[in-house]
Amino acid sequence: MTAPAQRVLLEVEQTIATITLNRPEVRNAIDDGMRAELIETVDQVGRDAGARALVLTGAGRGFCAGGDISAMRERLQSPSGEVAGNGWRRQRRTHHALTVLHEIEKPTIAAVNGAAVGLGCDLALCCDFIVAAETATFAMSYLQRGLIPDGGGLYFLPRRVGMTRAKELIFTGRTLSADEALEIGMIDRVVSPDALLHEARSWATELSQGSPTALGLAKSIINQTFELSAEEVFALGAQAQAICYTSAEHRASVEAFLNRTADRGPRPEKPA
Repeated sequence: MTAPAQRVLLEVEQTIATITLNRPEVRNAIDDGMRAELIETVDQVGRDAGARALVLTGAGRGFCAGGDISAMRERLQSPSGEVAGNGWRRQRRTHHALTVLHEIEKPTIAAVNGAAVGLGCDLALCCDFIVAAETATFAMSYLQRGLIPDGGGLYFLPRRVGMTRAKELIFTGRTLSADEALEIGMIDRVVSPDALLHEARSWATELSQGSPTALGLAKSIINQTFELSAEEVFALGAQAQAICYTSAEHRASVEAFLNRTADRGPRPEKPA
């Protein structure tokens, strides 16, 4: 009996981990198996000290077509008394997958190679940055299926494009080209399809050159900034800085600076 293909692939090259959604025959639609594998794989990257950043992309022509329609059909065929309970549990698993990706203490970049629809669009939005191929498209298509965005779009999209624009995109469910998505600030860069992964990995390398400890702490605070007062942000920053003071990276940086200063010797006095 042939073993089922992995739904999520992981490749670590130098310091960059690349996670690939791998159900190209259904444009990488997310089913229960893929969601579980995604959680496990992101956790694996989080534990790997050698992986300094994460790039998320899709196999084949699509980035992610959203939730698997077969799962929706299965949900509708369940006894009426079980629909709400099953849906609540599925929602919790979905939110766990997105939270793990959003909160990983490393820079994350969505490399959107094709259509990012519904949950697939949410998946890109919960990454720190989005690079898209010129052929990529984006759509918050939930309302067209009688649903609301359930993968973080209600939270992430207004933070990228503003409240009014987010409402328009969610209410209409219309499809955006990569260029329009860039113009309104929904994504960060547009490149040719052939250059997509190279651009994403190069940017990930640039973003992850600093102290992993300081980066992880800074990201954890920035992710909460819109919900906190200035006083709360300062308090979290003070705690984080105290941790940074004890880190090996900070000590090495200070010692290297002092050594360079000592090697240059005292500056000559200026003539009177």
